[in-house]
Amino acid sequence: MSLPPEKASELKQLIHQQLSKMDVHGRIREILAETIREELAPDQHLSTEDLIKALRRRGIIDDVMKELNFVTDSVEQELPSSPKQPICFDRQSTLKKTNIDPTRRYLYLQVLGGKAFLEHLQEPEPLPGQVCSTFTLCLHYRNQRFRSKPVPCACEPDFHDGFLLEVHRESLGDGTRMADSTTMLSISDPIHMVLIKTDIFGETTLVASYFLEWRSVLGSENGVTSLTVELMGVGTESKVSVGILNIKLEMYPPLNQTLSQEVVNTQLALERQKTAEKERLFLVYAKQWWREYLQIRPSHNSRLVKIFAQDENGVNRPVCSYVKPLRAGRLLDTPRQAARFVNVLGYERAPVIGGGGKQEQWCTLLAFLCRNKGDCEDHANLLCSLLLGYGLEAFVCVGTKAKGVPHAWVMTCGTDGTITFWESLTGHRYIHKPTNPDEPPVAEQPKPLYPYRTIGCVFNHQMFLGNCQPSDAVETCVFDLNDESKWKPMSEEAIKSVCAPGATTSLPPFPPLCASTIDASVTSNEIEMQLRLLVSEHRKDLGLTTVWEDQLSYLLSPALASYEFERTTSISAGNEEFQDAIRRAVPDGHTFKGFPIHFVYRNARRAFATCLRSPFCEEIICCRGDQVRLAVRVRVFTYPESACAVWIMFASYM
Repeated sequence: MSLPPEKASELKQLIHQQLSKMDVHGRIREILAETIREELAPDQHLSTEDLIKALRRRGIIDDVMKELNFVTDSVEQELPSSPKQPICFDRQSTLKKTNIDPTRRYLYLQVLGGKAFLEHLQEPEPLPGQVCSTFTLCLHYRNQRFRSKPVPCACEPDFHDGFLLEVHRESLGDGTRMADSTTMLSISDPIHMVLIKTDIFGETTLVASYFLEWRSVLGSENGVTSLTVELMGVGTESKVSVGILNIKLEMYPPLNQTLSQEVVNTQLALERQKTAEKERLFLVYAKQWWREYLQIRPSHNSRLVKIFAQDENGVNRPVCSYVKPLRAGRLLDTPRQAARFVNVLGYERAPVIGGGGKQEQWCTLLAFLCRNKGDCEDHANLLCSLLLGYGLEAFVCVGTKAKGVPHAWVMTCGTDGTITFWESLTGHRYIHKPTNPDEPPVAEQPKPLYPYRTIGCVFNHQMFLGNCQPSDAVETCVFDLNDESKWKPMSEEAIKSVCAPGATTSLPPFPPLCASTIDASVTSNEIEMQLRLLVSEHRKDLGLTTVWEDQLSYLLSPALASYEFERTTSISAGNEEFQDAIRRAVPDGHTFKGFPIHFVYRNARRAFATCLRSPFCEEIICCRGDQVRLAVRVRVFTYPESACAVWIMFASYM
C-alpha cells in the first residue's frame, strides 16, 4: 500500500522523533565500537550484515520495533462490514486491524497492567525461557468469552490486553440496530472477570472473581473512562484484597450523545434497590417455607435441605440460580457425552485454612470452567444444566454418601417414571428402584448399586422440593415429585422472581462452552515420547536396557479408543479385534502383559509416578529377560474447555 508524499514525510518525521527519543543512534555507535574491538580481526572489515546481527543479538532491533508499533485510541471509519467473532487484542494490536461490523456498538476494554499483588512481592524476575507461574484473565459478557495472554506472576503483573465486546440487545427485537446510550443503559449484564493462576506444573488456582459494572462509560466525556478495579480473594479470603487492575473502557463508534453521570448513577441505584427488594422478599418467603417444613417433623432440622449457597465471593445465593438450561451447540452430541465431559473436569474440594471440616463454596459457572476443576456441587450444577439443555427433566440432588459425607449428584425423571441417578464425578448412571419398608422380610428387595445414603432436597432452575417422607434414606425414597405429602415444593413464582434470567442484576449470566484448544494427536505424541524417556531412565537406573516395539505400541490404540467409548456410552466394542491382533503380534512362547490407566491431566511425570505405585504396572516396566520388548501408547481425547481424558497403556512381552 503506497502512502501520499505528505503522509510518508509525516511518518518519517515520527519515526525519526521516536529513534531520537530512544537514543538509538548512540546505542548503535556503542555496539559498533564494541563489535570492532571484540569480534573483528585487525585486517577484517565490518559488513552491514555483521552490524545487523550484533544489533539483533543485543535486542536493539526488537526494542525499536516494539516502540514503533503505533497504537491508536480512536478507530478509523474505514472498516469492513463483515461481523467477526469476539476478539482479544494484545499490546501489539490495534482496533483498525480487525474486521468489525460498523453497524454494531462495541465496548473496547483494555487492561493496562496490575499492581499491589502483594503475595508475589518477593517473586524473582523470570529468566528468558524459564517456566514460571502465570496469571490469566478470563472474561465473559453476553455470550462472548475472552482470555488474556498468560503473564508471569509478579507484584505488578504486566497485563496489556484489549478485548472488543459487542453491545447489543436482541431480546428487544432491534438486534440489527446500533444500540444508543439509552438502550445500553438498560443492559444490566456485568462483565464477569475471573483471574486464574497456573503454577509451573500446570495446576490452576482461582485467584479472584469480579463483576465489572461498565455503564459508567456512558456518562463519561467522549465515551472513554479509566477505572481502578480492586480484586478480592475467594472463599475464606473474599474480604482480602489480592491486587488491583488498571482498566480503560471506550465505546466504538464514539457516542453521539453521552448521558449525564447523574442519570447513569440513578439507573444503577434503582436497579440495586429493585434487586435488594426482590432478594428480601424471597428471604422472607424462604424463612416461612422452612418453618412450615419443620412443622411437618422436627427431625427435618437435621436433613440436608439447601436453600442458599455461598459462591466464590462469599455471596449467599439461592441454589436454583446455579442451574440453567445450557446448550453445548455442536461441542457435545449426547447427554452421556455431556456427562463424560463433566466427569473429566478435575475434582477439588474448596481449600480451607486449618481444620473444622469442609469449606462451602459453590462456584459460578465461569469460575468453574476457567479453573477446569471444582467441588462435587460445581460438577452437579453443570451436568444438570447440560441435561436440561438436552430437554431432560433434571434435578440436582443434595444428600449424603457413606459415613454421612455431604454430596451432590444429578437425577433425571423419565416420562415413564424411571428415575436415573447421574454421578457427575465419575459419569456413572444408576437406575433407582425403591425398596418398600412395609414388605415382609422374606420378600426379595432390590439392592442399590449407587453410593448415596440420604437425600434432603432436589432442585433445578424452576423448582425446589424438600424431602418430607418419614425416612430420608435414598433406597426407600419415592420420587413422585408431584405428591406434596412426600415432597414439599417452593413456590415456582418465588423462585422465578430471583432466579429467572434478568430477574435481578446480581445474577451471574451463564457463559457458553468453548471448543478445546488442544491438538489431540500432538499432545498424545508428546506425552508418549516423555513416558518412553522416563521408562528408559528408570530401567537404566535399575541396570536394565530398554527395547521398544513400535508395532506393538500401535496395536494398543484400539483398546484405548474402546475404553473411552465405553466410558462415554457404557457399551463395550472392538475387544475381539484387539485380542486377535495381539495374539498375532506376540511370538509363540512369549507372554503378553498390558496395563491401561486413565488420567484427566497431561503431566507425564506425574502420571508415570502414579503408574509406578501399581505393582502390576511396575512389574511390566521393570520386567527382566533376554528378549523383553516394551510398548507404551497414549491417547488423548479432547472435550470442551480444553478438558481431556488421557488413556495410557504400558505393555510388554517376554
